[in-house]
Amino acid sequence: MIYPSADIEKSACNGAADAAPRARIAAVEEGSPAWDAGFEPGCYLTSVDGQPLRDIIDWRWLSDGDAIEVGYIDLDGENGEVELEREPGESWGFEFADALFDSVKTCRNGCIFCFMQQLPRDVRGSLVLRDDDFRLSFLQGTFVTLTNLSAEDEERIKEQFISPLRVSLHAANPEVRRRIIGRHADWGLAALERLLDAGIQVHAQIVLMPGINDGDVLRETLEWAWQRPNILSVGIVPLGFTKHQTRFEKSFTAPQDARAVIEAIGPFQQQARAERGNPWVYAADEFYGNAFGAATPEQVPPASDYGDYEMFEDGIGIIRSYVDEFREAQENGLMARCAEALKAADAHPRYIIGEAMQPFLDRMLEESPLRGHLSALTVANRYFGGNVNVTGLLTGQDIAAAIAASPDEGPFLIPSVVFNHNGVTLDDMSVSAIEKAAGKPLTVVSCNPNAYLNEIIALAAHA
Repeated sequence: MIYPSADIEKSACNGAADAAPRARIAAVEEGSPAWDAGFEPGCYLTSVDGQPLRDIIDWRWLSDGDAIEVGYIDLDGENGEVELEREPGESWGFEFADALFDSVKTCRNGCIFCFMQQLPRDVRGSLVLRDDDFRLSFLQGTFVTLTNLSAEDEERIKEQFISPLRVSLHAANPEVRRRIIGRHADWGLAALERLLDAGIQVHAQIVLMPGINDGDVLRETLEWAWQRPNILSVGIVPLGFTKHQTRFEKSFTAPQDARAVIEAIGPFQQQARAERGNPWVYAADEFYGNAFGAATPEQVPPASDYGDYEMFEDGIGIIRSYVDEFREAQENGLMARCAEALKAADAHPRYIIGEAMQPFLDRMLEESPLRGHLSALTVANRYFGGNVNVTGLLTGQDIAAAIAASPDEGPFLIPSVVFNHNGVTLDDMSVSAIEKAAGKPLTVVSCNPNAYLNEIIALAAHA
């Protein structure tokens, strides 16, 4: 029971007709002000000091003081207000179920490269939700175009200083932008300009497409971005396309094409290192892998270029991090211990990877103490097709087929990156479903060498 500061009245809190935003409470910290007031998981917060709660950003903004009045809906569907007080530095004690308390802002563009429009028809609904929500950009690092930004949204970003944002730039040339994004392209660019002028900082992304926004267009875009100091970085990722579309047939898979991109950004990186202390513009790992193949470990930029690896989720810096950790495991003896454990157990596991890793990981394993003990099993992505070849986008059916076709008996090791938080792959297969379809034993392991080598040692000890 919540102890209110005002009379409560009945509310249709559990009805779909109530469209007002509300924050569902997932947990309450014992002994906290929320706990003392009688809040329980399943209750809702609706306001702070009379202001509606649209998302976790509002909550942080409005609840910054040490005394607030919150509106609520309790488990019986009754609503009211209650005053809360806390000691300086004390948490209010609420944990919310979601970051957004209203509906997600969706995309209204017609981007020619949109990956979600290239998916098979039978994918689950969450994979085709085209969000374009500035709040998720700030909270979760997703990229937005700003083309659906209202005047109210823009003023809110400035007032609450929702910064930095991650923005899909693609091209600065208005004509090229309209070709790529659609008729709302100019709106998004104008909004970006206003936000930058107001001090909002941005990490920009360019999805690079051959013959559309590469070459001179890319250089023009980078020059435009460089002139705006509040654009903190620019990440360039290659066009990804599947077999379920007819618009694209190539990206930057040819070595000469990938190298041309790396060379094009070189002068900008050189200037940025001298003037800003970091490369500023980054090419995604695929460019290096496509350009250099087995020699990629020697060609990717040093770890110092990637800083805190904050672009990791964008495919920037993963190879460098992996290579450095692999070499560290070799130098500190962990790899040798793993090899000895596998030799003692007479085990020869296969580590599942996508085609993107195959050229350089095969070489690294062959040149390490793990040679003859641990090898990779490269899986082609037939579900998506096209140029989709990273491990994280492998599906259960492709993995199962590759394992079943392998002459080895396993065990087969699947990196955890192919599963979501519900433990299923992009085609909704669980570990047990893949194992059943493959007809051979498999184990989920970590993606990082230091972690999965220790896990393999433990597996070998129980073999």
